[in-house]
Amino acid sequence: MALKIARRGEIAPFLVMEVMKAANARRLKGKDVLHLEVGQPSTPAPRKALEAARNGLADGVLGYTDTLGLPELRRAIANYYGDHYRVSIAPEQVVVTIGASGAFVLAFLAVFDPGDRVGVATPGYPAYRNILSALGITCVDLWVGAENRYQPEIEQIAESNLQGLIIASPANPTGTMLTGNRFAALTEFCRERKIRLISDEIYHRIAFSESAATAIAYDPNAVVVNSFSKYFSMTGWRIGWMVLPNDLLRPIERLAQNLFISPPTLAQLAAVMALESDEELDTNVARYARNRQILLNNLPQAGIDTFAPADGAFYLYADVSGLTEDSQSCCRAMLADTGVASTPGIDFDPKRGNSFVRFSFAGATEEMVEATKRLREWNR
Repeated sequence: MALKIARRGEIAPFLVMEVMKAANARRLKGKDVLHLEVGQPSTPAPRKALEAARNGLADGVLGYTDTLGLPELRRAIANYYGDHYRVSIAPEQVVVTIGASGAFVLAFLAVFDPGDRVGVATPGYPAYRNILSALGITCVDLWVGAENRYQPEIEQIAESNLQGLIIASPANPTGTMLTGNRFAALTEFCRERKIRLISDEIYHRIAFSESAATAIAYDPNAVVVNSFSKYFSMTGWRIGWMVLPNDLLRPIERLAQNLFISPPTLAQLAAVMALESDEELDTNVARYARNRQILLNNLPQAGIDTFAPADGAFYLYADVSGLTEDSQSCCRAMLADTGVASTPGIDFDPKRGNSFVRFSFAGATEEMVEATKRLREWNR
């Protein structure tokens, strides 16, 4: 008789990581891979961050920090909101986390009880749904598309009897953004209905027209999640943060004490200096803009010509219904035949995703050029 295994582990896999695993297996066999599947910058952490990490290692002892993070990092993040958003927050509102992923676990545990209903725009980041499901919280799909620029509408929220709403701007996989009056109206509606708003802002500072707004500017009760992974080019350092209203600080702290002890010390030391690296990091964003244009110009020649409007982040969410009705099989064949790794849309939208593929343009520009060349030849 088999021993019991909890049903929490029966959640769906995160397919982008499955594709990455397959791509790495291909590379181990001596075959090349062009990584357009994973949202990971090909650039290193900022120079100042690397220097701070080297200095931290030279000191020899890397002990625990406060559960909520190094005081100097919390102060630096609070100052960042004043500098870049013209929003005043106290350092005490900042909680440093083990990546944005750790922040989501803490936020969902602190805010929602099992059975609560939380709205998520679909297509959207699959880990929202899967973490909520593992915690016994009901994920409510808010089906979005080109007609509403892949962002949720107030009417959908009103009809869904929600206790919480997760928004992302810029969004993954679409890159679309909530701006101006639409963002303000949505946050006001949630506040009036006592719907807790969780704003995923990990792609902030990666935008190609107007800048992204923070939810804190509209709703002081919002939970904001951000990360050093994307704009700051520090994915493997596993360091993120939250900005919290006062009523959540102590619950989050108690949970973090017991689940994580503290965030990684070396990554925190580096993160302090990453916040002083705008010039270097904005050069990366300029490269993303060039990469984006290469894909937009060249993918139509491979039969892929319909995209969600990528206002920010570093993804193109492409309609491939003219090529396939099975995005997973299409991505497997694409990797096997061309070495181009991409993510099937079914990862982001369980109902309609078989007609879509996500391409990441976070990599090197020469990889974007080569990838589109191979895809044009593949679909000839």
